[in-house]
Amino acid sequence: MFWLASVRPDGRPHVTPLIAVWLAGRLYFCTGESERKATNLAHNVHCVITTGANTLHEGFDLVIEGDAVRATGDSQLQPVAEQYAAKYDWHDTVRYGAFSGDGGNLVLVYAVTPTTVFGFGKGEPFSQTRGRF
Repeated sequence: MFWLASVRPDGRPHVTPLIAVWLAGRLYFCTGESERKATNLAHNVHCVITTGANTLHEGFDLVIEGDAVRATGDSQLQPVAEQYAAKYDWHDTVRYGAFSGDGGNLVLVYAVTPTTVFGFGKGEPFSQTRGRF
């Protein structure tokens, strides 16, 4: 699971869980056009996505900072749809610059290109690292 932090139009934070896939140096996620995260990103593309292990003494956590930009080209979306199918057994059709699920509803796809990534190793020794892109 991943967690997306975005900013509401009035400046308040919003955090929500979601699934995502990594492809060609970007992290992709989906949302409905009327969902809060889509509304937030229409006003402010800056976001943070986190993921990691729900343990204290083992595993690795990531914090990815970047801008979420709509992915709309079929040639860009098709490999993303294939990644979702392989990772989550989630099958969508690419059409009209979005994903179309079983119900025919269009789902927007966003790509986040990292600007800064923080990694936190847990356990002995605890560690922290940062990368800028």
